[in-house]
Amino acid sequence: MEPAKSIIATCGGFEAVSEVTGRAVSSVRKWTFSKEKRGTGGFIPPECAALLLAASPARGWGLSPADFYPESVIDALREAG
Repeated sequence: MEPAKSIIATCGGFEAVSEVTGRAVSSVRKWTFSKEKRGTGGFIPPECAALLLAASPARGWGLSPADFYPESVIDALREAG
């Protein structure tokens, strides 16, 4: 499920994301599952998204907040603070 599937692929797969976030590979896989299948519905937990964004420049991933969240969410966060 998106956007997790695309972000994980950009980062080099489940193992690479697990390494950066400190989460088990099985947990990272659940980010790609629907909520009905006990996943996150394609969303990456915010604390893990922050770790991936921080690692992105050094690893050449080219990630930005827009890859993780819809523009409306980013705009609301900017307005809030």
